[in-house]
Amino acid sequence: MARSLTENKTRTALFVLVVFGLCSFFYLLGVWQRSGFGRGDSIAAVVNEQTKCLKLPNLNFETHHSASDLPNDTFSSQVKTFEPCDAEYTDYTPCEEQKRAMTFPRDHMIYRERHCPPENEKLYCLIPAPKGYVAPFPWPKSRDYVSYANVPHKSLTVEKAIQNWVHYEGNVFRFPGGGTQFPQGADKYIDQLASVIPITGGEVRTALDTGCGVASLGAYLLKKDVLTMSFAPKDNHEAQVQFALERGVPAYIGLLGSMKLSFPSRVFDMAHCSRCLIPWSGSNGMYMMEVDRVLRPGGYWVLSGPPIGWKIHYKGWQRTKDDLRSEQRKIEQFAELLCWKKISEKDGIAIWRKRLNDKSCPRKQDNSKVAKCELTSESDVWYKKMEACITPLPEVKSVSEVAGGELEPFPQRLNAVPPRIARGFVPGFSVQTYQEDNKLWQKHVNAYKKTNDLLDTGRYFYFRCNL
Repeated sequence: MARSLTENKTRTALFVLVVFGLCSFFYLLGVWQRSGFGRGDSIAAVVNEQTKCLKLPNLNFETHHSASDLPNDTFSSQVKTFEPCDAEYTDYTPCEEQKRAMTFPRDHMIYRERHCPPENEKLYCLIPAPKGYVAPFPWPKSRDYVSYANVPHKSLTVEKAIQNWVHYEGNVFRFPGGGTQFPQGADKYIDQLASVIPITGGEVRTALDTGCGVASLGAYLLKKDVLTMSFAPKDNHEAQVQFALERGVPAYIGLLGSMKLSFPSRVFDMAHCSRCLIPWSGSNGMYMMEVDRVLRPGGYWVLSGPPIGWKIHYKGWQRTKDDLRSEQRKIEQFAELLCWKKISEKDGIAIWRKRLNDKSCPRKQDNSKVAKCELTSESDVWYKKMEACITPLPEVKSVSEVAGGELEPFPQRLNAVPPRIARGFVPGFSVQTYQEDNKLWQKHVNAYKKTNDLLDTGRYFYFRCNL
């Protein structure tokens, strides 16, 4: 036993001696390199001599932000702290103030469109969250439940109670997935659409829901890998889009009025209106022509609610047969002018399919009095007036060819080069630049996922479903 203790002491002393020796060696090595005579400095000197460093005497690292568009007192010699806005601004939406809206014309719903305040009325304060605001529920629970504190408005639960939009239960809102035109729930309604439209095969990936309410259609289409952009105006049900966003469904405040939709041409696989109150038969078919503009060749337009199914529901809608018959006849005429093919009308749902190209029915459009939109304006749509004109499609060689090129089904579409880029229709973009941009964003997203652990938890579902 004594011999064992002696050996342990010898090993400990040897270990300490080795560590001390190594520390001393590296310390002396560092001193030698820092002295100017070490090999490290010699290597650095050689590198500096061989590297041609361009010295720019005019480099300036000061900030160059322009504040000319801000009030003179926005900045001072010290950093300015923005104070919270008053509690009355909790639901404030820039350019959507009710008082200002009422000063604009009612024609084409102009007063419901965006009208931004002059410079002297802009707010420079932080919009406060509602009192008691909590983090939204993770997906998919957020599809069905929203905290009352986050959207403290009960009017929809009263006015839309029969239509099964939303219910107030305890301290949360519950969304059963119902709607005016789908009392049995959005899933059943989508199944009806899928019996005609190839929703589950990847052909339909992007959809536009006009007059969306609380966006239940978009919420349930996510189960089918369909991304829906929903919009509705800010009216007496001012919280409907806010509900959609709290649920985790993409939506924005908007309408079909006097301005074009802020989307390029040919970007949606399907457009949908379920009792959306848009006057499709009016304005010389202008609203249907705008839907035609944003629909891809071969895309689908779904219309449910008045006037579709008027023979059965005219009494419930409190309208005459003649009025509803006339309205549907005009819609059918505009659809024929646009060369849409009606492929189904059943159970109060009508579905049309857009033409594949302009060779399908040239006589009807050439002989009509409706003008064709200028080609230069098909994607120049930001704050542009809507017009009653038909947007021409890219030229094709045969009647079976898809104008502009056929898209891959999803998920192959995710990384495939879009035909409009491959064919040079988008100025400034080529196949190479698109692929480089795609790789760059894959790199960014991977970095986001490493930085934010919540991305895969359902908290940011819409972001995650695009990864």
